[in-house]
Amino acid sequence: MFGPIGVWEMVIILVIALIVFGPRKLPELGRSLGKSLGEFKRASNELRNTLDEEIRVEERRAPKAAAPKTGPAAAPPSGDAPSATEPESPGTPTSTASPEPATVAAPAPEPHPTEPGAGA
Repeated sequence: MFGPIGVWEMVIILVIALIVFGPRKLPELGRSLGKSLGEFKRASNELRNTLDEEIRVEERRAPKAAAPKTGPAAAPPSGDAPSATEPESPGTPTSTASPEPATVAAPAPEPHPTEPGAGA
């Protein structure tokens, strides 16, 4: 619907700005707008460079953390559930179906004070 601004659109915008701000104020506004845009561009480039540097640092750290350990195997998790390598006892029932989620009843709404039986 809206495309890039053409020549005639720019002319109309400049004429309106000239009428609103006047010929003396318009150059000052242009300079301040240019300075603001330049400062914004510098700040965004600085932020992008900082983020890129942080990503490079993290990528250097990642291979060190992902290196396989040559030490003894990790201890099995403690708890009642058997691990994948530990066989279940013969008397333990096995279930392939997932348990149904528990349903919680919502509390009854409070009666409005103007309704009969709302308490005195």
